[in-house]
Amino acid sequence: MGSPRTTLATLARAGLLTALTDGAFAIVLSVAFYHSTVTRLFQGVASTMLGPEALTGGTRTAVIGVLMHIGVAFGWSTVFLFLVAPVSGVRALMESRYGVLKLAALFGPMVWVTMSLAVIPLLVHRPPAIGVRWWIQFVGHVFFVGLPIVVTVRAGTPGSPDAPRADPL
Repeated sequence: MGSPRTTLATLARAGLLTALTDGAFAIVLSVAFYHSTVTRLFQGVASTMLGPEALTGGTRTAVIGVLMHIGVAFGWSTVFLFLVAPVSGVRALMESRYGVLKLAALFGPMVWVTMSLAVIPLLVHRPPAIGVRWWIQFVGHVFFVGLPIVVTVRAGTPGSPDAPRADPL
């Protein structure tokens, strides 16, 4: 890992990029395919912590849902940056041919499985519904969660071919 400043910058980029890509994916699914609204989507996110009354909480609970979504994106980016990426085998895979995609294909779905089968059920006190939507999220997490995190962390890793270079004087 690089300097604390570089590490924090990498975390900020990974968290923001993941929040944006995963949020955009969820919005497109909700509006275009599930015929819902953006407000309802993020009220649903908020309802995991606030309970079902969040679904009638208007803009206030939708904003809480957005903030929760961003927090989760930063949380999983932190897990990858500090717990997964430092493992020597993971670093080697990240630098290998198609390694970023391989790691994204592992980490993104792992995030979805953990959230949907453990975290959310613990919060809402009911088992998940595993159907077509669940599997769409499973696959989508490769590209909209795993990939932005892995690409950003790889780019912020000193010595990586994607790492920014210092300009010579």
